[in-house]
Amino acid sequence: MTSFEPKDLTTGKLHGYLLSAIAPRPIAFASTIDNEGRPNLSPFSFFNVFSANPPILIFSPARRVRGNTIKHTLENAKSTKEVVINVVNYDIVQQMSLSSTDYAKGVNEFEKAGLTMLKSDIVSPFRVAESPVQFECKVNDIIELGTEGGAGNLVICEVIKLHISDAVLSEDGKIDQHKIDLVSRAGGSYYSRAKSGFFEIPKPLSTLGIGVDALPNEIKNSKTLTGNDLGMLGNVENLPNKEEIEAFKAKHNIEKTLNLGEKHKKAQNYLSFGDIKSAWSMLLS
Repeated sequence: MTSFEPKDLTTGKLHGYLLSAIAPRPIAFASTIDNEGRPNLSPFSFFNVFSANPPILIFSPARRVRGNTIKHTLENAKSTKEVVINVVNYDIVQQMSLSSTDYAKGVNEFEKAGLTMLKSDIVSPFRVAESPVQFECKVNDIIELGTEGGAGNLVICEVIKLHISDAVLSEDGKIDQHKIDLVSRAGGSYYSRAKSGFFEIPKPLSTLGIGVDALPNEIKNSKTLTGNDLGMLGNVENLPNKEEIEAFKAKHNIEKTLNLGEKHKKAQNYLSFGDIKSAWSMLLS
């Protein structure tokens, strides 16, 4: 057995060991709002439920290892004392992943991820309309666990209203685990789906994906492509150039007579194999 003392490891390597060994972890898809009314949305897997009476959820936005700065979610939670925790299921996992990109302050991750802002009943932050369960919370306390990069900040949230989609309820009013189809976080680029186990999503770019909001309307409004498909398409920094598209068309003998629906179906097939470049080449051919 290989053994370590934390002080002998870099923060990044220790972080990797912790996240790979303590898994799978539920995901807090946290929606906040800043003092100027600008929405922010970001996922955190340092998260769980800790009390039923009062109903308490805790998530931890850690300080960035690089630069030792704090995240916009933490800034907003400190200033407004409000947050919405949205549950992540398989239907929105790609969009959730895209929203974790480190966009500049003031950028609306709802728009970047192609998710719908739903007005909350009590708190100011918006809910994610596509999430099957949404918890409106007040922030009771924030406990800082350290001052160095990688240090956590426990955001202690009290649930003051919850919303559950009828689509995930059983006949007796309980949440059906098969219907809700939850996903959770593991180490590296791995996630776990309650129905079928582990799967992999490449981490969002260290640069910035173009976002779902930048997709052409005929793609955003597709009757074929799902939210997860759009999330994958939005997580690219650059689109294929004209030469790459022409080479793709020649290689695959793409006919000019393909209609929009046929292109979307073929692109979706490429996406099912994680081939985003070919999917884009098909859509732009």
